[in-house]
Amino acid sequence: MPLPMLMHIPLESAYLCQDCNCVGNSSRQCPACASEVLMSLAGVLDREVQEMPDSRYSYFPALVA
Repeated sequence: MPLPMLMHIPLESAYLCQDCNCVGNSSRQCPACASEVLMSLAGVLDREVQEMPDSRYSYFPALVA
């Protein structure tokens, strides 16, 4: 059985064909089925990177009763 060829498609140019559920990098026509019903994945999956909260802790003396 042949191994599948790995591909890298940047999110900005990735399109999902809504007819055959294949992902391609053509914004006009699906490379698998030639459908023109494509959805840009960047608009759905692209998200802003959130900064990690600062992990500085303040230490105070313990209160003892």
